[in-house]
Amino acid sequence: MWSQRSVIDYSLARRSALAGLLTGSATSADACDAHPYLLRAAKHHGEATDRDCPVCRRAKLTHVTYVYGEQLGQYSGRVKATAELEPMAREHGEFRVYVVEVCQGCGWNHLTLSYVLGDGVERRAPRRQRTAEDEY
Repeated sequence: MWSQRSVIDYSLARRSALAGLLTGSATSADACDAHPYLLRAAKHHGEATDRDCPVCRRAKLTHVTYVYGEQLGQYSGRVKATAELEPMAREHGEFRVYVVEVCQGCGWNHLTLSYVLGDGVERRAPRRQRTAEDEY
């Protein structure tokens, strides 16, 4: 992506977590502890991969992409498809993207990648829209 910067690859941490499973210093219950909301996001909004789960080896991994940033306003913390990131990078000055791999079979999850996108032009966060929940 044209504006991708400050890339952090978490593959060494992933490898360490998997090595802990193999050596017995960690249990599969420790590693396969995906939050129900993460599993739901993977099911409904995740992007399928062709990689097998490194723990159960039965299911394919799913990538869930989250975006965070002050300039996103109320849209910070939302799940986005990869195709939505390029238009967002042109619309916002700076936001961070986090990619989490999730196994919907056993619950394995691990942060795989994070990076910053945006055109670098600082903007104010969009105004928060009033919703029915605000009335209570």
